[in-house]
Amino acid sequence: MRASAFLYPWDVVGDPDAARRIADLGVEQVTLASAYHSTRALTPRHPRHRIVTAEHAAVLYPMDEDRWAGQELRPYAAGAWAPGDAYGEAAAALADAGLDVHSWVVLAHNSRLGTERPDTSVVNAYGDRYPWAPCIARPAVAAYLVSLAAEAAVRPGAGGTELESCGWYGLAHLHAHDKIAGVGLGDAAQYLMSLCFCDVCAAGYAELGVPASVLAGVVRGALGPVWSGSASGAEGGSAAGSAAIDKLLGAELAAVTFAWRGGVARGLQESVVAAVRAAGGPGFQVLLHADPSLYRTGANVGVDPDHILGVADGVVLPCTGGGAGLLLPAFTSSPSRTASSVLAANFTVVSGMGGVPGVLGEDVEEAVGLGATGVRLYHAGLASAGDLAACVAGLSSIAGRA
Repeated sequence: MRASAFLYPWDVVGDPDAARRIADLGVEQVTLASAYHSTRALTPRHPRHRIVTAEHAAVLYPMDEDRWAGQELRPYAAGAWAPGDAYGEAAAALADAGLDVHSWVVLAHNSRLGTERPDTSVVNAYGDRYPWAPCIARPAVAAYLVSLAAEAAVRPGAGGTELESCGWYGLAHLHAHDKIAGVGLGDAAQYLMSLCFCDVCAAGYAELGVPASVLAGVVRGALGPVWSGSASGAEGGSAAGSAAIDKLLGAELAAVTFAWRGGVARGLQESVVAAVRAAGGPGFQVLLHADPSLYRTGANVGVDPDHILGVADGVVLPCTGGGAGLLLPAFTSSPSRTASSVLAANFTVVSGMGGVPGVLGEDVEEAVGLGATGVRLYHAGLASAGDLAACVAGLSSIAGRA
């Protein structure tokens, strides 16, 4: 049983006490961001600042110019929020404090890319582009993500990596001044609003026997009652799951979307993991942030447990608020699971972000009972002093576990 805390390099760089403070939480590992999306982050204990604004998605280390020479798409360098080799500096300080360091790589989430290259973005059934969501079916995007994963994951001293957004991104997005909550969308409506209709995806649907124009029309028709306020819960308000998607689209069209998107996502995941393993060498651990519901998009992408446990070394699952009971069984029962498969339960421990660190011990015990082999704390750099104290108490419940 291994506990790890998520951190950004700016939580550590310039704070001589940060690494020891994290080690004193009782974690053995830190999952440290090496490639991350735009964000505004609190640093409540840093001696020099309280708010860090990462203006755009960037790599937090000096990129290899030879790797990216001639490539159509390439990562962006960080600005003042992570100058130089911020990742390397933070990783070294954490290692000196006795912590194992694994990289944390965000892949298909990049608003600057979509703004500067709108042709790379997901396009919904209404023709709206999502600049934060690169379409992973596009060959140039896929090639970029594979190369980014290999470079950002295998940083000096890293013993492994955790890959976030290694799959489809969709509508849900913590965007600046977000104003899209006026109509409540359940999981099924979210899925429909996340379907991509760019030219590559349109060709993919056509290859499966469905013209994209027909599918888009059905999507718009299914969502019409949602926008007018006349939809029942099963049609878009609160219902979840593939059955609700089948009801909205019809089973045959829903199956086409899952076949196309699932095949694309699996292909990307296989290529990414293979590239990271080739760069990392034997023993380099590769985990994906995931969810067993195939319709999920975003940070924790929907995966087929049997497939992903046969490709990667394991998964990190969002388990706050009872998620362990919903998510872990799909992976513990998978025939692809082995004795070495990592099933890490990720708990939000920031009270202001919906976490309940005061019950971390109980959450950990439940997750362990359901088959979790590791724990993740999101996010030690953002948490208050009180939240961190609660984490120390909670982590004592797994002390001594193998």
